[in-house]
Amino acid sequence: MKRIWLSIKFFLNDRFSLEQDQDNETEIIDAIRKGVPFKGVNLWMLIFATIIASIGLNVNSTAVVIGAMLISPLMGPIMGLGLGAGINDIQLIQNAVQNLLIAVIFSVITSAVYFYFTPLTQAQSELLSRTSPTFWDVLIALFGGLAGVYAGSSKEKGNAIPGVAIATALMPPLCTAGYGLATLNMSYFFGALYLFFINSVMIGASTFAVVRFLNFRHVEYMDTVREKTVKRIIYTILFFTIVPSIYLGYNIVKQSAFEIDANTYLQNEFSNEAYYILNKQIEYRNQKENTITLYIGGYMDSLAIVEKKTAMNNYQLEECQLVIKQGTQLDEILEAEKNEMDQVNLAHIQEITAKDSAMALLKEEILENHRSYYSAERLLDEIDVFYPNVTAVSVSEGVIYSENDSVPSSTKLVFIQFEDKLIDKDFNKIESWLQQRLGTENVKIVKE
Repeated sequence: MKRIWLSIKFFLNDRFSLEQDQDNETEIIDAIRKGVPFKGVNLWMLIFATIIASIGLNVNSTAVVIGAMLISPLMGPIMGLGLGAGINDIQLIQNAVQNLLIAVIFSVITSAVYFYFTPLTQAQSELLSRTSPTFWDVLIALFGGLAGVYAGSSKEKGNAIPGVAIATALMPPLCTAGYGLATLNMSYFFGALYLFFINSVMIGASTFAVVRFLNFRHVEYMDTVREKTVKRIIYTILFFTIVPSIYLGYNIVKQSAFEIDANTYLQNEFSNEAYYILNKQIEYRNQKENTITLYIGGYMDSLAIVEKKTAMNNYQLEECQLVIKQGTQLDEILEAEKNEMDQVNLAHIQEITAKDSAMALLKEEILENHRSYYSAERLLDEIDVFYPNVTAVSVSEGVIYSENDSVPSSTKLVFIQFEDKLIDKDFNKIESWLQQRLGTENVKIVKE
């Protein structure tokens, strides 16, 4: 029995041993250190990757988003943070945190600027998928980080690092956060940042675990109390990273199970009947406030409705409310929609009527101006026959306010220009003639 156990142990050690593939420790540490700083080429690559990822999310192109993830150098400072914690290199930890903050700020600002100016404002599925992190994202980041660190520590790097970059998806959440900032949608902003935080923490934790497992030599040996404090901080961060994602993941599982049960119930209980489903709405809110709304063609009596509600108990839908709209209810819905459309049409008609009235007033004003111009021209021709020294005439409508009258009165204002001074006798004749000619006694003459 002992020989069998030793054989199994030897087989497992031979298969899972990392020593034969492990690269030199110094080279592994130097390679991770080089990827930490964000300046020069690394910073420009980050900005370009952010723009590409933002475009991919904007047009819902998975291939473009994957390309941006391969270009992005975001893994560098995160692995540097895990390495620094693993080998007790405080300077490396500080440098990694500083550069990670720089990367986050530049990425979010770049994507926010893009989404602010892009004409495509609708949130696509690629973008929406980055707003609700779950426990599965934790697992992906954890095992992706482990794969990346182990691949980075081997002599043959292979293609694991690009695969880790795609699987853990560090760049899309930052771009989604930029979208939330540009559109002032804080649920998208914080949800995406939380997903990025999950990925970063789990990749850093994976790096820390592998470095400790491979027993890399420490840069600085801490005392027992300080080492416990560091471990306590790490465990606290992991706790507050994982627990919310477990809750969100639990809700997604419950929602998925509810939708499966609801669709199974509808398929089994509403087939081959005298009535049929025109439309359905399956709404998941929480465990006790879920609703299935059905729009039924045909007719269901009250007894059939009670039977269908009772049958829900066989599909784990005891707490779900079944709402059936049929017959006159459908007519009421259609009538309500018609009334709503009528209100919209009435508003449009009123708006058009108001514009037509304004156009009519404008046309009348233009016509009146034309009449005044025509009247003045004819008046000048007629006056010129008797008084050739009149050189110009202008006619317009006026309003006179008087201290003795509470209501203003309208009048015709006539402006007359003479070459020579006009005597009062001739002026009175012109005034009387104008009153007759214009058909009103309210004529005021302004002479020059």
